[in-house]
Amino acid sequence: MAGHRRHRDARDHGGRREHGDTQPMPGFPESRSGGYGYPPQHGGGHGDDRYSGHGYDGPGYGGHGHREPDPAPYEDHGPAEPGPPPLGWKELLRGLVLRPDPTFWHMRDHAVWGPALIVTFLYGLVAVFGLDSARDSILATTLSSLIPYLLVTGVAMVIGALLLSTVTHSLARQLGGNGHWAPTAGLAMLIMTMTDVPRLALAVFLGGADIIVQIVGWLTWLYAGFLLTLMVSRSHELPWPRALGASAIQLIALLMLVKLGTL
Repeated sequence: MAGHRRHRDARDHGGRREHGDTQPMPGFPESRSGGYGYPPQHGGGHGDDRYSGHGYDGPGYGGHGHREPDPAPYEDHGPAEPGPPPLGWKELLRGLVLRPDPTFWHMRDHAVWGPALIVTFLYGLVAVFGLDSARDSILATTLSSLIPYLLVTGVAMVIGALLLSTVTHSLARQLGGNGHWAPTAGLAMLIMTMTDVPRLALAVFLGGADIIVQIVGWLTWLYAGFLLTLMVSRSHELPWPRALGASAIQLIALLMLVKLGTL
């Protein structure tokens, strides 16, 4: 009996000595209890997160941890910066004559209905005095009849210029343009009327058939073609040939109806 007890104590003592001398197994960290060999269970301690189920969500580890988000293909840089504010009507009219290219770039996304409608209406009130036949009939009427006639002429000019400018915008879109209707139509109306002011000012005093008036009319018509083509090119991001093609109908109508006064 005593020999059996001594043999068992020696075996137990030897087992504890062998367990104390055990080296850590590679690949397994030391647990909080001081032992090596196996990872702790989910219910005990908070050891290495790779094995505790609280940090790693890879295959074979329970799938209950936190998964790192996938990298986004595009970074969010916040909202796009707003474009420049629209020009005031004075800067717009001045820039259209003196600095057309930066003005068209600046206003390509801004509607210009106010200046376009007012300038076109005022132009229509005076345009009839540049046509010889119309001017003679107007001067022969009374003032009470003249005012309604001029008002109707101004409204008709606004409607006609708006329709022609809309055609220019539609053709530009069909040719691959990406501009908006309101900026294109409004700028086209301004170009159509403002470029004819020098000819109209001479025609009021010299008559529409005067040779000087005719020469100035052709020059201002060419300038209107240049501005329309430039505007459509900037507003719709089109090459010059397509921008000129989109402006062709409005230019022909401007020449036949206003510049030459043949219709």
